Amino acid sequence: MELREIKTFLEVANKKSFCKAAEKLGYSQAAVTVQIKQLEKELNVHLFDRIGKQTTLTHEGETFYEYAADVVKNLNHAKNILSVSSELTGRLVIGTIESICSTLFPPLIQEFHRLYPQATVSIVVDSPGALLTMMNHNTIDLVYFLDKRMYDSKWVKVMEEPEDIIFAASKNHPFGIEPGLTIDQVISQPMILTEKDASYRLMLEQYLAAYGKKVHPFLEIGNTEFIIKLLRSNAGISFLPEFTICRDIEEGILTPLKMKDFHLQTWRQMVYHRDKWISREMKAFIELVQRMEQECAGTAPSDIPKE
Repeated sequence: MELREIKTFLEVANKKSFCKAAEKLGYSQAAVTVQIKQLEKELNVHLFDRIGKQTTLTHEGETFYEYAADVVKNLNHAKNILSVSSELTGRLVIGTIESICSTLFPPLIQEFHRLYPQATVSIVVDSPGALLTMMNHNTIDLVYFLDKRMYDSKWVKVMEEPEDIIFAASKNHPFGIEPGLTIDQVISQPMILTEKDASYRLMLEQYLAAYGKKVHPFLEIGNTEFIIKLLRSNAGISFLPEFTICRDIEEGILTPLKMKDFHLQTWRQMVYHRDKWISREMKAFIELVQRMEQECAGTAPSDIPKE
């Protein structure tokens, strides 16, 4: 039973005419007849008596009319309430990776809460693969991750930005001012790296493997902030997305190493499932991310697909 069939039934009952109802609704008379027959089939009753040019409700039709009118009335009432209320009060579940969560999310979530104080947010931190699987199973609403450019016919991508992955160390590290460093020089130093399931750690290992090389970090940890604290204390070299340490670089605490013939880039991306209904909370968060990207880059935000 579809809402349009109920509305068509009410129009025929009010106009007492299939023809007049069709004109009012913009349907052909045949389409109106098909909808009423479908409704009668589902209810297993006759709703109208059509004798000559007269169209009247049967007893069952009169009974159904009361319920049908209430359905449409209540639906319109709900629409009015929802359209009047501008306050977001729903829940948003966002999946992201640790490096984004610890560096980009604090100001983002703070601004989202300032704008929508009644909305609630849950953040799930995991690897991109695990997060995308959760999204495909509808356990999270959005995935904000860092990886090579990824596409899938089941996803809608609302943001994609390139990000450099760099070797960095304390400004006091001997390599801090040395130009033209080779990859062999760098990986021979004490290394602090993220866990192996981190996308940019994998990129580094694949790059090295192509040249028959390996990196042997003295510490592997999934906490980006912990790594940054060790770098500040001159405990070694790490390989991180530049956005995670840009403030430390600007303040002269850390320095990007000047590499010779080495450059790796990844992509910051945000996606949701194509079949996912876009809640107002999702729409507001996407718009906020795009606005903040626009403010940083000076470009217009992308349109949010209305699928």
